[in-house]
Amino acid sequence: MLARLREAAFSSTGFRIPPAHGHAAGSRHWAEHAAASLFFTFFPADCRICNAPLIEISRLPVCQTCLEALRPLTGTLCSVCGEALLSPAFTDRVEPQCGLCQRLRPPFERAVAYGSYDGGLRDLIHLLKYQQVRPAAAVLGRMLAEVIASLEANLPAGLIAIIPVPLHERKRAQRGFNQSELIARAALKLLARPERFQSLPGGLVRCRETESQIGLTRHQRRENLRGAFAVADPGQIVKRNVLLVDDVFTTGTTASECARVLRRTGANRVYVATVARTLKVSEVFAVPEQDFEETNGDRLAAAANG
Repeated sequence: MLARLREAAFSSTGFRIPPAHGHAAGSRHWAEHAAASLFFTFFPADCRICNAPLIEISRLPVCQTCLEALRPLTGTLCSVCGEALLSPAFTDRVEPQCGLCQRLRPPFERAVAYGSYDGGLRDLIHLLKYQQVRPAAAVLGRMLAEVIASLEANLPAGLIAIIPVPLHERKRAQRGFNQSELIARAALKLLARPERFQSLPGGLVRCRETESQIGLTRHQRRENLRGAFAVADPGQIVKRNVLLVDDVFTTGTTASECARVLRRTGANRVYVATVARTLKVSEVFAVPEQDFEETNGDRLAAAANG
């Protein structure tokens, strides 16, 4: 019996009991109800973000309320790096740019992200990266697919190479996967025009381990990453347009260093798409309309359930 209940726990669409043959429909309904009650008694489950009890078992242990709270960025954003802009000096332009991008253009053409790296979205990313909850990649991949779709009009014609930001070999072995690669793979399955893109998961390699970027100044971050990345096969990159993907855009140092290496190898243009980014201005958010919440929550719930 316990084996059948454990099998039910990993259903992709909710609590399911393997079919029993030779029982009337009423008896089966009662058996399913009794089995579900036993399961939640012996194997209680809570949402891994808000700790509320999960009413249904799915591949991703996150409740519907938390999924609906994962909202995209709104407001005026820098057309280059995606930073939030509130000053009229920056927002009253067709292509607004933050002061930093005006002073020093980054080596990538444009960086876009789905949401802010805080709250539930940060928790969901951490579930994947640090707790190995792989089904989270499907939800994050759907977010990345929306970001790529919003960026597609700005991409040059021709085949675009998609390259995930790599992990060092030791860290990848320790984690068991590269989260950026999993998210990119999930996103590619959802694109309306997948033929426009070519996945190159090994396009970039991380040559050496680097110290944590936490607490470092912008200059120290650049120095920490200098020489950390290399192109595996220059022939795959020369004269190509590249879409670099990652889970989080924090200060842009990693994206800039990867873009610099790609450009130096011969890439034409480099664009950046991430699931989340750290914002300096929290007022960028606006409460979405109810119909958006329902649509967005349904899409992310569908992704959570495979």
